[in-house]
Amino acid sequence: MIKLSNRIVNLNESDTLKMAALARQLQSQGVKVINLSLGEPDFDTPDHIKEAAKQAIDQNYSHYTPVSGYLDVRQAVAHKLKRDNGLDYTPEQIILSTGAKQSIANVVLCLVNPGEEVLLPSPYWVSYAAQVELAEGIATEVPASMENGFKITAQQLEAAIKPNTRLIIFSSPCNPTGAVYNKEELRQLAEVIVEHKDLYVVSDEIYEYINYVGKHESMAQFEFAKHRVITVNGLSKGFAMTGWRLGYIAAPLAIAKACDKMQGQFTSATCSITQRAAIAALTGTMEPVYAMQQAFRHRRDVMLDLLNDIPGFITNIPDGAFYVFPDVSYYLGKTDGDTIINNVDDLSMYLLNHAHVSTVNGQAFGNNKCIRISYAASEDNIREACARMKKYLALLY
Repeated sequence: MIKLSNRIVNLNESDTLKMAALARQLQSQGVKVINLSLGEPDFDTPDHIKEAAKQAIDQNYSHYTPVSGYLDVRQAVAHKLKRDNGLDYTPEQIILSTGAKQSIANVVLCLVNPGEEVLLPSPYWVSYAAQVELAEGIATEVPASMENGFKITAQQLEAAIKPNTRLIIFSSPCNPTGAVYNKEELRQLAEVIVEHKDLYVVSDEIYEYINYVGKHESMAQFEFAKHRVITVNGLSKGFAMTGWRLGYIAAPLAIAKACDKMQGQFTSATCSITQRAAIAALTGTMEPVYAMQQAFRHRRDVMLDLLNDIPGFITNIPDGAFYVFPDVSYYLGKTDGDTIINNVDDLSMYLLNHAHVSTVNGQAFGNNKCIRISYAASEDNIREACARMKKYLALLY
């Protein structure tokens, strides 16, 4: 038997990727599975971005790049941050990575020592806790309720901070709930953070452009707190570029330099062709982005109408991203005579194996009453998936 490290043996598999893999396995057996588990736009990358990548190939952008990314790409990121968010960053404060997931991992590994605590407003994206674990930190959940729009308050945050709390990681718009913090809510959280020495916050803004309530608000907009904020973003969600793999941070210079050093020992720079395409994405037309946003908004409304017609589902209205996070605790303890639904993981597996609809259990996101359902799918698939779920859930008693 091969002896693996405790680090990898104890690391949880990503539940979102696990459910996607199980769905693909069923599909390979000829089963028509509707996959509502992955957080991936079903749109293709806009043409002007693809053209920029083709030109980059012809222009022989095929060599190593600086670890932090090409200077003109980081300048494009700085331009975007100023244009869209009113944030002033120099290219030296910006680090490009192989997706926003790596960006966050860099920050966690650079800031968190063994035994130090990281606060995760819950529900949270599945990989936050795993990355804290890899850094030998302690991930502590700060629970947010559906009644409060799945957002924590400044009072909750203050009560959760301990002397060894080093970092807070949250997303807005949020994966998995679609919660969006407004400017005043962010200000109140920032006022708490700056009162605690050496406490930093990762503001994950990857769903920035999938926002249904108006202007996106960035945590770093508050000058009094900017020195404590690491803004994370990328191209995957807003530009339908999940496979291209480009994320970035904008951070205080010392943290940016630390992440550059860390990344230099892992992956070096991200793909040179993707970087050239990123300039077109960040500085070109935004019409395809806004068209996708409107399509997602319509799908959200369709999904909510259909889910609210399923007995026992309790939903709120998500203000961003492309997920619904319904409370399904009504079904816990029920059975179809063969399968007992002991928890939300059992329910997700029941829906996959019987309704052939792939979802993700809420336990993976720090909530044991909900499941995550993505509406990054065609309207036809959304309608069919909800009909299947309603049919097979009705068999539980």
